[in-house]
Amino acid sequence: MTVIPQETHVVVLAGGTSDEREISLASGAGATEALLEAGFPVTQLDPANKEDLLTLVKGPFDVAFLCMHGKCGEDGTLQGMLEVLGLPYTGPGVWSSATAMDKAKSKVVYARANIPTPESATLFRGHNALELATGFAEEHGFPLVVKPGTEGSALGVVIVEEPEGLQGALDEAFALDDEVLVERFVAGTEITVAVLGNDQPEALPVIQIVPHSAFYDFEAKYAPGGSDHLCPAPLEDDITQRSQDLAIAVHKCLECRGMSRTDMIVEDSGDIWVLETNTIPGMTPTSLLPDAAAAAGMSFAQLCTRIIEYALETK
Repeated sequence: MTVIPQETHVVVLAGGTSDEREISLASGAGATEALLEAGFPVTQLDPANKEDLLTLVKGPFDVAFLCMHGKCGEDGTLQGMLEVLGLPYTGPGVWSSATAMDKAKSKVVYARANIPTPESATLFRGHNALELATGFAEEHGFPLVVKPGTEGSALGVVIVEEPEGLQGALDEAFALDDEVLVERFVAGTEITVAVLGNDQPEALPVIQIVPHSAFYDFEAKYAPGGSDHLCPAPLEDDITQRSQDLAIAVHKCLECRGMSRTDMIVEDSGDIWVLETNTIPGMTPTSLLPDAAAAAGMSFAQLCTRIIEYALETK
């Protein structure tokens, strides 16, 4: 593990212009507090502000701690800018970030690595979306899941129970994105597994998510009391091990570094299906990565310190 020099100046980047701006700001506030507790000099900047961008370019920063969620922050664009600046940053690089953010492309990578993921079809605005979605439904049946292709935090995700709901779900998803996924619905236990590390990544304890709504939607993710996080998840040892192995395999096939968090569904049969991967997990008081780290005996400040160590390893 890289030894962090004293007085390493951390710039926390949070905010941005995506639909997840408010969650990003909350993550930034949480990470800033933890980094200050760990003893780092910290400056928090918002890339949506041009003056803050100028400060980022000119500032004497040693590493950027990314708390950006959604487009223009989690999708490789900001990572590319930091590469040009020569400023080390937390989390996966440009290709990994862009690929994981695009659900259709990440499924292609999963398939090549033999990662089990539900069947899906990718639809594009103005290209017979309803007709193609109806064909997918005829093949795979209802319910099915409609979701924007490059949004996070379950924004625009709808579980469609019958044909009459398909057009409305497509309209909702296309209001957020030009690319939409129609995916086979898998019923089961919702879990998520965070991974930390670069060349030798390790999985943290598995979290079972028990949403207080139909599924783990935006409200369940971020509202206080919106869901329960059971960690370590009360799963059979075999399922726990296989889900952790899958999370590490995903981390590697997407060429992630530093951290990732992969969401999965465990069917009653014991089959595990990978849904998607988050390359900048949330750092809010209700976020999953800090919960998993705590179950592994790691404080929030220790978690943030370790994430910075991984960033500086790749400098």
